[in-house]
Amino acid sequence: MNWLKKYIQHIKPHFEKGGRFEKLHSAFDAFETFLFVPDTTTSAGSHIRDAIDMKRAMVMVIIALIPPLLFGVFNTGYQYFVAHGKVFNQSFFFADAFLFGLIKVLPVIIVTYVTGLGIEFIMAQVRGHEVNEGFLVTGMLIPLIMPPDIPLWMVALATAFAVFFGKEIFGGTGMNIMNPALLARSFIFFAYPGFISGSQVWVSGMTETAGLVDGYSGETALGQLSAGATAIIDGFGREIPFRDLFFGLIPGCIGETSKLAILMGALFLLITGIASWRIMLSVFAGGFCMGLIFNLIAANSYMQLPAHYHLVLGGFAFGAVYMATDPVSGAQTAEGKIVYGLLIGALIIAMRVFNPAYPEATMLTILLMNVFAPLIDHLVVQGNISRRLKRGKIKVH
Repeated sequence: MNWLKKYIQHIKPHFEKGGRFEKLHSAFDAFETFLFVPDTTTSAGSHIRDAIDMKRAMVMVIIALIPPLLFGVFNTGYQYFVAHGKVFNQSFFFADAFLFGLIKVLPVIIVTYVTGLGIEFIMAQVRGHEVNEGFLVTGMLIPLIMPPDIPLWMVALATAFAVFFGKEIFGGTGMNIMNPALLARSFIFFAYPGFISGSQVWVSGMTETAGLVDGYSGETALGQLSAGATAIIDGFGREIPFRDLFFGLIPGCIGETSKLAILMGALFLLITGIASWRIMLSVFAGGFCMGLIFNLIAANSYMQLPAHYHLVLGGFAFGAVYMATDPVSGAQTAEGKIVYGLLIGALIIAMRVFNPAYPEATMLTILLMNVFAPLIDHLVVQGNISRRLKRGKIKVH
């Protein structure tokens, strides 16, 4: 890589002040710092020096997203062939499913990055700032929380809304108060609900009625439960075992179905110290405890669903691992992270049960708690100050 570094250093003066391409300095700096760690050092003030910078942290998150991404590509093809009456390892194989899924998923990823990074580069040039690195992760999260049949123009529109109104209007990466990827999904949910809800969008090819097996249903597990179902069934009316719910061979968003793949990403994030274990663990704990409470009440079939099933349904696990742990929009204090996570987990399950019109409550719950995260941290800090003041009082006799 020395030859590439030498070449970059050779052309760098052209992009600095006084050079022919000085107006493109932000774009050049973005590519340079993405390829190589910046050699700049601090000259004043107190700073914590670390071997990892923001871009490297973002790359770590992208690596953690690879397991759900790869499984999502396979599952997209798998659900397509199954919906057309094919049998795995007989009439179609792993390579067939993966190739079909790749053809469907890759354009969504490309459109997301082109749209989002295009806006990021334009805003950086207008402001004369460096290109924010946060979209490296956001650009991968957005496709993974979309249905396989989502129109590409809709992905571009939602991405533009999320980047501009969710990040740039607040000042860019590190200044946003809500998770941009979830804003993209919420934009489609409220603007074009028919493309992200119902039973016709979760299996690629469902909108193409020709060739589909008669009577096949692509309804998700949460959609069935919200409609009053007492058991979770597949497209052919057979009950889905917990094993399939965990491994992810079910209809759903591209990256949210396989809990095994998500847990692999979670383990990587925890080992590298990128994500907060307090938030991650407390979200699962909050959801499980709320599920147990509903089991005790057991007023309807949804409340009777075993508590551990809630953790593998919909986007609960994906949201707990990749969305709730967002270091910008989440709580910052140690105690606040626990309260923040517990509330997210509990509210997701409560909203699912009490609001059957919106079975997938993960998105709105996390966005809601993003807004309340500063208040949680404020209360924690004020509580700590009050306790310390009480300990510091001196009794005068």
